[in-house]
Amino acid sequence: GSHDTMTYCLDKNSAVSGNESKLVKFLNKCLPCIVHPIIMKWSTTQVLTVTEQLEAGVRYLDFRIAHKANDPSMNLYFVHMVYTTVTVQDILWEILRWLETHPQEVVIIACRNFDGLTKRLHNHLVACIKEIFRCKLCPRNVVPTLRTMWHLGHQVIVSYEEAVELGKHCELWPPIPYWWGNKTSTRALIRYLERMKRMGRPGKFFVAGINLTENLRYILVHPFGSLKKMTLQSLPCLKIWIKQQYPGPKKKCINIIAGDFIGNNDFVKDVIELNTKI
Repeated sequence: GSHDTMTYCLDKNSAVSGNESKLVKFLNKCLPCIVHPIIMKWSTTQVLTVTEQLEAGVRYLDFRIAHKANDPSMNLYFVHMVYTTVTVQDILWEILRWLETHPQEVVIIACRNFDGLTKRLHNHLVACIKEIFRCKLCPRNVVPTLRTMWHLGHQVIVSYEEAVELGKHCELWPPIPYWWGNKTSTRALIRYLERMKRMGRPGKFFVAGINLTENLRYILVHPFGSLKKMTLQSLPCLKIWIKQQYPGPKKKCINIIAGDFIGNNDFVKDVIELNTKI
């Protein structure tokens, strides 16, 4: 999985998301030449395009979806502090084109956050998902083994973090739990993931996030740092942790593993190789 999949195309000229704190928005308004570059450095989590991520082996896409404030159009974007240059609709079509040339591949799309989405915009988004993927969407009453999905022609599982829409559409799956450590240190993140494992895995899909998260103190202490530098430093230790994991239904087993900058350090290869332990 890729955490915050769409941050490779954040818009340098975008306003700060309405979800951010008043302080961040105020500083960005008063000191945009200083604050905006810092925001870009710490909000970019991927450099590969969505097609390149799929080609690399990613099969879980983390979509944070938003509608820009004061935008009269129905256009929806992705967001991580700032908005993306591309629309949600364009990316869904891009995924469809890739799936059509890879008929045995299955992709999980997690639709989350929904910053600024009204009921009307939710209806629009779900209608787009259904129009674009059509029979490739796997309904939630299907037990999604690969054999079953190949037989039925399903290639897409969409989880949706909005209860009202979920109840109206059998093509939408419940939200997929994401183990987010919210840690700046690799050791603290691994301790968090091990604690979650001891509590026992959820019964269905779930994600172990191996992504570190900055905070204001960390940024001030590392004025020339970036999320990429922070992530690359952590990868050797996280690589060891990944190789120690086991997939499957047992209490301490792992399901989906998602990270930042997934093109680095054999992350995808290491996760896929866990399947040989089954």
